[in-house]
Amino acid sequence: MMPLARFTVLDLTRVRSGPTCVRQLADWGANVIKIEATDEMDTGKGLGGERDGPDFQHVHRNKRAMTLNLKSAEGLATFKRLVAKADVVVENYRPDVKNRLGVDYDSLAAVNPRIVLGSISGFGQDGPYAKRPGFDQIAQGMGGLMSVTGLPGQGPVRAGIPVADLTAGLYCALGIMVALLERETTGKGRWVHVSLLEAMIAMMDFQATRWTMKHDVPKQAGNDHPTTIPTGLFKTSDGVMNIAGGGQVMWDRIVKVLGIEEEAKDPDIATDKLRSQNRQKVNAMLEKVTLTDTSANWVTKFNKDGVPCGPVYSMDQVFADEQVKHLGVEMTLPHPRLGPLNVVRAPMQIEGVECAKNPTPDRGQHTDEVLTEFGFSAEEIAALRASKAI
Repeated sequence: MMPLARFTVLDLTRVRSGPTCVRQLADWGANVIKIEATDEMDTGKGLGGERDGPDFQHVHRNKRAMTLNLKSAEGLATFKRLVAKADVVVENYRPDVKNRLGVDYDSLAAVNPRIVLGSISGFGQDGPYAKRPGFDQIAQGMGGLMSVTGLPGQGPVRAGIPVADLTAGLYCALGIMVALLERETTGKGRWVHVSLLEAMIAMMDFQATRWTMKHDVPKQAGNDHPTTIPTGLFKTSDGVMNIAGGGQVMWDRIVKVLGIEEEAKDPDIATDKLRSQNRQKVNAMLEKVTLTDTSANWVTKFNKDGVPCGPVYSMDQVFADEQVKHLGVEMTLPHPRLGPLNVVRAPMQIEGVECAKNPTPDRGQHTDEVLTEFGFSAEEIAALRASKAI
C-alpha cells in the first residue's frame, strides 16, 4: 500500500499549477482521477502542451482518466456522485468559472462535508483582480521576482522556469495535506486556496522581508548573492563555476585555497561588511586566480577545504553527473503506446517507499472503469454516453 492510497482525488486541473499540485498526491499513491472535458466540448486542446509531449506526460503521471461534461446537468450530477465518495477535489479555474459550474466549496460540501477542495487562481478568490486570468510570468512580474533577476541595470528578467506555477502547486498540495490531517480530528473538510501571486511573494522569502521589515528595496545582483559575499559566478580557464563563501570562516578558507593571503590583508576587504561594500574588488581578486585552473580542479580543491563550490551545468550535463545518477533522479515510466518514458521522479525520498511509476493516461481511458467503481450501472453509463455527458 502506498502512503496516500486511502485518499481519492478528483482532478479538474489544467496546464501546470494545478497538475503540479495533484502530482504530489499521485506520486505517493493517491487514487487520482483526472477528469477532462469530452472531445466534443474540448475546444482548448494544447493546454499544458502536446499530450504525448514531455511536459504533459511528466505532469499528469500516476493518474487514471475519464471524460465528463460538467456543463451538462447529467455531467454535473455524475460529478457530484463522485464527490460523495471522494476525499479531495482540485481545480484551477478562475473563481467565477468554479461558481458558474457549481463546483465551488459550498456546493461540494453540501454533498460531502468531508471533502477538501484545493483551488489555485491567479490572484486570489476575491478582491479587485480576482477575475483576471492568471499566468506565471504575470505573477513573476507582480510578485517581485523579475525585479531582482538579471544583471544590475539590465532591466526585469523572467526566471527560466515557471516559478509561480510550480510553487503555487506545491503550496496547494501542502495545504491539502494539512486539511486532511485536520479532518482526522474534526471529521470535516476545508477549502484550501492558493494564488500564483501569493505563492510568488512567499517564494521571494528574505527578499520580501527585506522590504516588510526594513523597507529595503532589493535590486538586481546578477550572479552574485544579494547579501552574502563572496557568493557568485567566477570564470575559470575552461568556463565558469559557483563559489558560496559568506562569513569570516569561509572567507579564510577561500583565501587559503587560492593562496591570496597577502592580497587579503587589504584593509578595504578586512570584514564581511567591507567585502560587501567592495564586492567588485573582492570578485576581481578571486577571479584573477580562478582563471588559472579548470572548473573541475577548483571544485575539487574548494570542496576538499569545506567551501561550497560547484559547476554550472546545461541540462545534459545535469543528468550526466555522477551524484545525480547515484540519486536516481531520472526514472522510467512504461507507456503502452509511447514506450519507455524517462521523467524526473519526486525529489523527496521516503525510506521504504518508492514513487509511483504509472504513465499519463489517454483521454477518457478509464471512464467506464471509474464509474463502475463508484456504483454506476452499465445502463447508467450507457445513458451518460448517449447524452454526451461522458
